[in-house]
Amino acid sequence: MSFGTAMSRQLLRCSSAATLGAPRSMSSWWRHVEPAPKDPILGVAEAFLADPSPNKVNVGVGAYRDDNGKPVVLECVREAERRIAGNMNMEYLPMGGSLKMVEETLKLAYGENSNLIKDKRIAAVQSLSGTGACRLFADFQKRFSPDSQIYIPVPTWANHHNIWRDAHIPQRTFHYYHPESRGLNFPAMMDDIKNAPNGSFFLLHACAHNPTGVDPSEEQWREISYQFKVKGHFAFFDMAYQGFASGDPERDAKSIRIFLEDGHLIGCAQSYAKNMGLYGQRVGCLSVVCEDEKQAVAVKSQLQQLARPMYSSPPVHGAVIVSIILSDPDLKKLWLKEVKGMADRIIGMRTALRENLEKLGSPLSWEHITKQIGMFCYSGLTPEQVDRLTSEYHIYLTRNGRISMAGVTTGNVGYLANAIHEVTKSAQ
Repeated sequence: MSFGTAMSRQLLRCSSAATLGAPRSMSSWWRHVEPAPKDPILGVAEAFLADPSPNKVNVGVGAYRDDNGKPVVLECVREAERRIAGNMNMEYLPMGGSLKMVEETLKLAYGENSNLIKDKRIAAVQSLSGTGACRLFADFQKRFSPDSQIYIPVPTWANHHNIWRDAHIPQRTFHYYHPESRGLNFPAMMDDIKNAPNGSFFLLHACAHNPTGVDPSEEQWREISYQFKVKGHFAFFDMAYQGFASGDPERDAKSIRIFLEDGHLIGCAQSYAKNMGLYGQRVGCLSVVCEDEKQAVAVKSQLQQLARPMYSSPPVHGAVIVSIILSDPDLKKLWLKEVKGMADRIIGMRTALRENLEKLGSPLSWEHITKQIGMFCYSGLTPEQVDRLTSEYHIYLTRNGRISMAGVTTGNVGYLANAIHEVTKSAQ
């Protein structure tokens, strides 16, 4: 180091000290950071684990459980893993992910013989499950429709708000759930769709609405699609439960198919967390329907460009599992049987919970339990009633009254029904 350089550095240090005062302590950089608020669902899980009661029940969990309350790995997944073992390299996937997985996933959402797929009009990339697909689309929306906002249903999965907020998209809400009937507030929903500015973005749940379990009927979906056409709105579908809702993937994709029949250019987030039990593998897909192949190529390139600084490329193991299952006729048949089995267990627990409540003589109506669909039941319980369930009966769920039907078993459904009956007596 030259004498001149050394002198320059000394002068800079002196100047900085004089201007800024004493140097910042290395331990003070993050003193202003406060603890983030706890996620309400994770908080329920933590409280459940800490409870020593032998009678405790967790109906807050957002993952499928068998009738013994245990996590499930599907046999089709086990077989796919057996085929993979020792036969897969660990190279990076392309930024857009596994082409085979994406191809099979599009068939699931848009139809095996979809002309959109044949004409290469869908831009699609593998994503980090449904959450990653939503976030990738939100960033795409911000970049290419910077002045737009997103209409989100009330209520919705809480993370939807976080995703579009962190993508800096202004949020508006539209009516969806009707607390008094425990069903769909269809007239108010349609009014909000009609009154939104032309060309607005709307977030829609394709099936098994989370957290309410309330879905529009096929006729209502057709009316919604028609009104979207009139207003020129863009529909972005979050489809986290295809196959898991009714047991039939085709039926669960009906809302999307109706929009496609009407000529909409839609977006769709798909996930294999629930319907294949691949929660920790984070396998999903984001797709955007385009006007033609040229536009689809451009859109896909931009989606990949957005993914590059986020996570560069998606994980390979889960994508290969999905590809094997969906492309092998025997394994796909087994998956369809297993996913129907999961859906049927949930439907059966809905029937059992309602019947147990009615047998206890509750004058309240519990028909919404069996009218709703999917993993979650929006019970109508108040926060105070939920608190009593937890404090008096060691039953854990979120304070909005959302019951995960996956946590209900033949062994605890009677206990759960009796507890609900007791805490709702004052409302009878």
